[in-house]
Amino acid sequence: MTPKSAAAAARATVYGYPRQGAHRELKKAVEGYWKGRVTADALRATATDLRRTAWRQLADAGIHEVPTGDFSYYDHVLDTSVMVGAIPERHRAAVETDALDGYFAMARGTQDVAPLEMTKWFDTNYHYLVPELGPDTVFAADSAKQVAEVKEALALGLDARPVLVGPVTYLLLAKPAPGVAADFEPLTLLDRLLPVYAEVLADLRAAGAGWAQLDEPALVQDRTPAELNAAARAYRDLGGLTDRPKLLVASYFDRLGEALTVLAKAPVEGLALDFTEAAAANLEDLAAVGGLPGKRLVAGVVNGRNIWINDLQKSLTVLGTLLGLADRVDVAASCSLLHVPLDTAPERDIDPQILRWLAFARQKTAEVVTLARGLARGPGAIAGEVAANRADLASRASSPITRDTAVRARAEAVTDADTRRSQPYEERAAAQRARLGLPLLPTTTIGSFPQTGELRTARADLRAGRIDTAGYETRIRAEIAEVIAFQEKAGLDVLVHGEPERNDMVQYFAEQLTGYLATRHGWVQSYGTRYVRPPVLAGDISRPAPMTVRWTSYAQSLTARPVKGMLTGPVTMLAWSFVRDDQPLADTARQVALALRDEVHDLQAAGTSVIQVDEPALRETLPLRAAGRPAYLAWATDAFRLTTGGVRPDTQIHTHMCYAEFGDIVQAIDDLDADVISLEAARSHMQVARELAAHGYPREAGPGVYDIHSPRVPGADEAAALLREGLKAIPAERLWVNPDCGLKTRGWPETAASLENLVGAARTVRAELSGS
Repeated sequence: MTPKSAAAAARATVYGYPRQGAHRELKKAVEGYWKGRVTADALRATATDLRRTAWRQLADAGIHEVPTGDFSYYDHVLDTSVMVGAIPERHRAAVETDALDGYFAMARGTQDVAPLEMTKWFDTNYHYLVPELGPDTVFAADSAKQVAEVKEALALGLDARPVLVGPVTYLLLAKPAPGVAADFEPLTLLDRLLPVYAEVLADLRAAGAGWAQLDEPALVQDRTPAELNAAARAYRDLGGLTDRPKLLVASYFDRLGEALTVLAKAPVEGLALDFTEAAAANLEDLAAVGGLPGKRLVAGVVNGRNIWINDLQKSLTVLGTLLGLADRVDVAASCSLLHVPLDTAPERDIDPQILRWLAFARQKTAEVVTLARGLARGPGAIAGEVAANRADLASRASSPITRDTAVRARAEAVTDADTRRSQPYEERAAAQRARLGLPLLPTTTIGSFPQTGELRTARADLRAGRIDTAGYETRIRAEIAEVIAFQEKAGLDVLVHGEPERNDMVQYFAEQLTGYLATRHGWVQSYGTRYVRPPVLAGDISRPAPMTVRWTSYAQSLTARPVKGMLTGPVTMLAWSFVRDDQPLADTARQVALALRDEVHDLQAAGTSVIQVDEPALRETLPLRAAGRPAYLAWATDAFRLTTGGVRPDTQIHTHMCYAEFGDIVQAIDDLDADVISLEAARSHMQVARELAAHGYPREAGPGVYDIHSPRVPGADEAAALLREGLKAIPAERLWVNPDCGLKTRGWPETAASLENLVGAARTVRAELSGS
């Protein structure tokens, strides 16, 4: 096909769409099902309506080929485990008794059975459920979900393309099942898995699918020759099938690199590449392999992960360059639009001019369609849209919101001395022990306590004017007093105020910092039914006034035990926001760090003896390719140390991380120079404690003994067993006892019981240590 004919054939598509609905109908239906208020049939009906609404929106916007299979009740990787029959033995009875309840048991656990481990989906804030595999795993195809959804879309008269997690990525994301040797490689199961994919693909073809998309984002990471050979074998075998739809292998989040050569040679009909995160590299690599003659190229030129409008002229230039490198060039977002909110239209509180800088899923869909039309009909067909887009881009670039000369001058004046504590850890630890007087195995929580219905009602009443600020704050004080009283009664050693005034650990701070914008309806799925509203980091950052001191000081006035000041760290403030794309991330991180540094020093001046600066996103923001990691870790750790630098030696600095793989950033964790770190460890059975020990981590650590993302209450014996496991790696004088994460999403009864068991476990193990 000539470049001219390739352009004329251009079509618009996307890889996935937000699942929750305009009013988070899915969250409400699933949680209603868990509580027994919604029947299984009603839940399925809601899901059907949401899928159909999404597909119609896409088709009405001009999307030529809609994705199916991307919808999920909880997680698409969990759906893949069901599709291939990789059900852990402990969940098999539940799945066989009731498929839906068994599915949620794998996701959330039950009182008797632990859930699957959960971790971050590449370098995003979406969490997936980790497949558990072993040498005895027997795969079996179950394509019912995928087939049903493609049939639904086809019945609506739509051109539908089912989207599946590819077999190589699925195995690379998996872990050895409990009881399986830690060095077991799930990728060794590839030859056992491929026939199952072949069966699913045959079922999809029989259902009417003309194309099927296999997502292989794991191939944009550094891969060994053996892993690349596995990918070559997988797509040689799948491509060689006769009973299948045409195959589109999709990559995103980074450069495909070495795997591009493998996939370009594979007998598949199309490839999808990201031309936002790694546009220049993927363009160069594509030209180097001689393009994709005879194949379809889906070009992800609209950023599917951030919310800034596309530069239409720049994207048209990229698309024009791609013509001639493939038989057909289609236009798409760079990845699933799962990672952005649904629509900017309901955002009434953002200045209309600023709103024109933003593109959520519906606006990104329109950009994809516009670019496809411009590619197919020529730039003149979208001249009006390009001119308006150019004006919006210029408006943003020249806006006073984006630049504050005082903030920039302060950031430029930072020195290395500003990022260092005044004394080494050993001297600080002695001063902190003298000041705090804590027992062996001190107990604490991560920060938040349950956000009750009463608290949410109080916030809604304040927004609606049904109560005034004074009335709202009276409710907050009462909640803090209750949380402090409970912790004292339960026997916790270092307390928290519970964060009842905070809507979200990032949004709460963003609303008090200049340079941030908050949305009202910008919900994005984090995991399961947990949705967040990432704020928009639009301009230079400063802190006009203290943000946490008043409530922390009030909580401290209620108890003689230390109360932690609770802050969200600079890297997490970036990672869990929609960050500006008009300056280096390191520059933005330094601005945020300076604002937080002011808060740290104000907390210390108010008498706060323990200050926690949470950085759960440090690992998730790690570049997917090793070449980019040293530079990232350098500015990320500098930003943390700038936040905490300069505090007194007897002020104890904590940090917290959760739900990611920490083994490859242990040196960076060490470089933070925090006095205490707490980490998720319950689902991974203290793996992180062993990783810290192997590194020789010299400071204090609290690997979690209570999995807060499951409704089950761990018994004191279970928590004690995890503590004993932790003691094999971390000396007792440096081991803390805490949950995996904050308790915001849990109910009070399970929280109270779990924390009482946690304290009981600590006392039991203390007694054992004393006796020995």
